[in-house]
Amino acid sequence: MTLSLRRICRFSVHFLLILLLFSSTSLSASIAEGYKGAVSSAESHATKAGLEVLQEGGNAIDASIAVAFALAVTHPSAGNIGGGGFLVYRAADGSTNSIDYREKAPSESTHNMYLDESGSLNKKSLIGGLAAGIPGTVAGMAMAHEKYGSLPWKRLLAPAIRLAEEGHHIDSWHAKTMRHAMEKMQKIGAYESAQHYRKADGSPYEEGDLWVQGELANTLRMIAEKGPESFYRGAFAKKLAKGVRSLGGIWTYEDLKNYNAVERIPLVIQYRGHEITTMPPPSAGGVVMGQILTICEFLNAHNYSWTTPHAVHLYVEAARWSYVDRNTKLGDPDFINNPLEKLMSRSYLQNRAQKINRYHATKSTEIADESASQKESEQTTHFSVVDSEGNAVSNTYTLNTGFGAKVVVPGTGILLNNEMDDFAAKPGEANRYGLVQGENNSIAPNKRMLSSMTPSIVTKDNKLRAVVGSPGGSTITTTVVQIIRHLIDHQLSLEEAILAPRIHHQWLPDTIYVEKEVSEDMRIGLQAMGHEITERKAIGHANCIEV
Repeated sequence: MTLSLRRICRFSVHFLLILLLFSSTSLSASIAEGYKGAVSSAESHATKAGLEVLQEGGNAIDASIAVAFALAVTHPSAGNIGGGGFLVYRAADGSTNSIDYREKAPSESTHNMYLDESGSLNKKSLIGGLAAGIPGTVAGMAMAHEKYGSLPWKRLLAPAIRLAEEGHHIDSWHAKTMRHAMEKMQKIGAYESAQHYRKADGSPYEEGDLWVQGELANTLRMIAEKGPESFYRGAFAKKLAKGVRSLGGIWTYEDLKNYNAVERIPLVIQYRGHEITTMPPPSAGGVVMGQILTICEFLNAHNYSWTTPHAVHLYVEAARWSYVDRNTKLGDPDFINNPLEKLMSRSYLQNRAQKINRYHATKSTEIADESASQKESEQTTHFSVVDSEGNAVSNTYTLNTGFGAKVVVPGTGILLNNEMDDFAAKPGEANRYGLVQGENNSIAPNKRMLSSMTPSIVTKDNKLRAVVGSPGGSTITTTVVQIIRHLIDHQLSLEEAILAPRIHHQWLPDTIYVEKEVSEDMRIGLQAMGHEITERKAIGHANCIEV
């Protein structure tokens, strides 16, 4: 089996398979086939950790826990124990569940905490301890293990401990990202944090170098031996809260002690004879995906080849209308009433479809005011797992921007998230990433910030068809939707679906983002319909399994 660097990780399966994968940046896809289980993640050592668990008889949840903790060691830009995310689970018997382990705002958070004396946004929602929400990854994996795990907790953390303590050889892509992170940390004066990502002599790591992380190994061993509760209670939690405050943060021991992962009823989308099980709020991804797919169905978009400008036009118009609702109506369900019944109703979406001009672009400003526009960091990571029994996991988790808040908690090896920037730090005004949303996603103590993460599981006739997910900020949902539509509407293989050039529209800015592989004829055709075209780097890094 060959590993390759590529912008997408994708695993095609005829039934179930044991496979090995790696992802990254060139336009290619790695394929592996087999019959006893599948793991697809963003880094090869982490994938191997999951495969080892499956080979020992562990189930999909067991393997997912091993992958999640291993990625915290080997994929530091997004893999984490200092962040959070969402897990969607489908058992072989067809039952489903989802676990929300999104970060929470610390209890001392305030509505205007990132505004200076003049009322302008500062950078503290992005850099340093004040940017960090209370992390949920350890709690989320613990809840998954308690409900569905079969192998001992210590066994599942063993690969991550080994990779941190004995070290692992890094590839060129991770060497590059670590060098950039080190330089950013040094630039903001986080010299102690920067030491974790450079060699003892101060030089950057290069491809093939052995990277040892002693402090992180000790933290992982503590979590393994004393249990996941030791992360949130007791001496370590007190040390963690104190360390974050030394970095300018506002965590308290009570914040960690009171953190909880939450089971949520998955959102189930019916689309052309298939069921798509995905995450409800505080993930906005499932709602946006459901709206796009249903509007496309009303427009009969599946009757047109994706290679035609008309098909892309219909899809773009569906996305345009869906992102308006995403930016104005959704938030943490523990704090606001998300009108899901209305937003997902066929009558509501049919009305949306009827407003669409089938042959010409609608101006986004004609739909809603610009004050709801948004843009979201793309530095996230996704992994998919299927075991020999047919149990499936789709998991997306993140630190927000690459290497999160750019600070490591002293003595722990834990890189902090900067998820507080996913809140509307100043409702009605853009933050560093252009994220401008309303009060539904404003900052409040113990509140979870809105996200576009869209971990999804596709079934047909109650049989597992595919496990799909991707990083990519606001492009996560459109990446997942396009892959699913290619599988269902255009009968493409997963390899073909992932290699197909991607496009993205999110209402504002009012432009279609296209990968460079999108043809000139396609661009000319869309421009003739009134669309603006903007070429950008590769969209998404899909880590998927097809059954």
